[in-house]
Amino acid sequence: MKLNIKNETGRLKSVVLGLPNSMGPVHALEHSYDAKSYHSIQNGIYPREEDIIMEMSEFEKVLLKYEVEVFRPHLIHDYNQVFARDVAFVIDDKMIISNIIQDRYNEQDAYRKIFARVGWKNIINLPDSAHIEGGDVIVWNDFLFVGTCFSEDYRNYKTARTNEYAIEILKEYFPKKRIIDLELTKNDFDAFSGILHLDCTFNPVGKDKCIIYKDGFVDESDYRLLLDIFGEENCFHVTKEEMFEMNPNIFSIAPDIVVSDGSFTRMNEHLRNEWGMTVEEIPYREIAKMGGLLRCSTLPLARE
Repeated sequence: MKLNIKNETGRLKSVVLGLPNSMGPVHALEHSYDAKSYHSIQNGIYPREEDIIMEMSEFEKVLLKYEVEVFRPHLIHDYNQVFARDVAFVIDDKMIISNIIQDRYNEQDAYRKIFARVGWKNIINLPDSAHIEGGDVIVWNDFLFVGTCFSEDYRNYKTARTNEYAIEILKEYFPKKRIIDLELTKNDFDAFSGILHLDCTFNPVGKDKCIIYKDGFVDESDYRLLLDIFGEENCFHVTKEEMFEMNPNIFSIAPDIVVSDGSFTRMNEHLRNEWGMTVEEIPYREIAKMGGLLRCSTLPLARE
């Protein structure tokens, strides 16, 4: 299997899509490991498996419509396998295996056949103390944007998924990339205040544009840097409520084709009318209640 990921929006050729089946029981509130799931469990609105199956089926239909080769992990019974992005991610022609949180560690076993097709010479295994998840890594040509948490309380946050050590290792493997670390606001219990992954507050689209939520960054200078790179006129700003609903976490099939939730009315209209994109709208409201959306559900393997 040939890997090729140079950016987030090149025409998609192959992808791993997570699995919605056999989700298992809903976690107890104290065992939730992200703020959105905490909110959903606390309010009795955690999604039903049949709704998750329906939404992921609609996503797969769109991918197949554009002739994308779709791989799926092996099924683990009674286990949440929706969010493929956290298990591994691809930069250029290398796949990096994430050191995901302990609650989800067994999930990597379901990808063994996919890892074997990639070939071990193209796989990077990180040291155990290098924590990183794919939702925090955005590949953008010569840039690597990496969301992180520099707080002294890092180990106390369930939502802190990528540490400084992992960023240093990425610099060693990809010395020609300009790696920009962006510190994210963390909160384990309030999904209106904390950011789980970088792609929940910032996501490039098209060839030179992005979706961004200003208050997702600890330092305004990080936000300003992104505006400088993309140009303020090329940035679509989402509100706190839109961030909570996960508007930034859409998925690009090509520079001019995105998959988005049908309820993201303001943003979808902007993408169509102002930026000339084709927006494939599907229902993904239930999956959003678990702290991830469309980008989180995918592990792109190759783009043109």
